[in-house]
Amino acid sequence: MILRPATRAELPAVLALLADEDRVVDPASVAVTEAYERAFADIEGDPRNEMLVLVDSGLVLGCLQATYVPGLGKGGAERALIEAVRIRADRRGGGLGRELMERAVARAKERGCALVQLTSDKRRTDAHRFYASLGFARSHDGFKLRF
Repeated sequence: MILRPATRAELPAVLALLADEDRVVDPASVAVTEAYERAFADIEGDPRNEMLVLVDSGLVLGCLQATYVPGLGKGGAERALIEAVRIRADRRGGGLGRELMERAVARAKERGCALVQLTSDKRRTDAHRFYASLGFARSHDGFKLRF
């Protein structure tokens, strides 16, 4: 299995993973809108952003977005923000999520990040147990302002 930045050709597969957490969505059924194209191009063109995919034999099995945030805290080190973590619904429970996250954390360490942070919907208790099993600790409450 390979963890690497997604290619434009894999955008439908990534969008399919993000479309529904509970079932496998056929990438051919996903509408790749101009907004998705623009967002992907922005991520791809930004050295502080990565849409990473976990690929096996050409099949996208998982994805996440990593954003590297500069800051004056932690001695001026970057922190990695991980979002949009997904594993194909039919491949869950076999350790792929752990593999994806461990490799993403290793990338952040190699980059020199002082920490990795993420948020998770309060209703996703299974995800919370998973992140805790990886060593993530609940340290802050998060807030969002939607527009």
